[in-house]
Amino acid sequence: MARAAGGSAALLLLADGRLPAGGYAHSGGLEPAVTAGRITDMAGVERFLIGRAETAGLTAAAFAAAACSRAARDDLSDLSGLEAELDARIPSPELRTVSRNLGRQLRRAMAGIHPHPHYAALGAAPHQPIVMGVAAAVLGLGPRDAALAILHETNSGAAAAAAKVLRVDPFEVHAILARMADQLDRLAGEAAAAAAGPACDLPAPASPLADIAAEHHRRTHVRLFAS
Repeated sequence: MARAAGGSAALLLLADGRLPAGGYAHSGGLEPAVTAGRITDMAGVERFLIGRAETAGLTAAAFAAAACSRAARDDLSDLSGLEAELDARIPSPELRTVSRNLGRQLRRAMAGIHPHPHYAALGAAPHQPIVMGVAAAVLGLGPRDAALAILHETNSGAAAAAAKVLRVDPFEVHAILARMADQLDRLAGEAAAAAAGPACDLPAPASPLADIAAEHHRRTHVRLFAS
């Protein structure tokens, strides 16, 4: 694939929370955790974000890196395999739906911003990390960049929700994000290292409580976020 944009500016574009891809409507599981009383203060927010990065974040990062690696080689034959393996790592039907809804929105946004034939290969309802990886490749970025972009999106979206579902200081929320920078860099490296391997060998850390919370949240009539 010819490099289209590449570099730090393209990574900032992909990771920008203002990208019209629907992430602002989701709390990444933080709202149901607050509703259930498992998070009541800043220490709880930090523990949640750390745990989410090590589980759902790492899984998403690995699949984004793998999709980027394949798209950069113009080899999209394994995208359906990646989709199936990611499905297997998301036990909650609600979270699978969320991932595919966000994937459709991200594909629409990126196809409008920077059209490329690769987007047509993603199918009708692609998972968000797969789309992120393909978009990173289209922008001339590498697997580690794709992993870092999805980790940032996963982390910052949930952090932004904290200021709306809890009485917390936004400066303290961003201080947590700053403290987690090294963790996200490490996880992006782990994801990129696994990207070239077969889809079945990609990381699969579990967070069963998050899956259960997502199903409860779906049945909640009063809520601020879709997930």
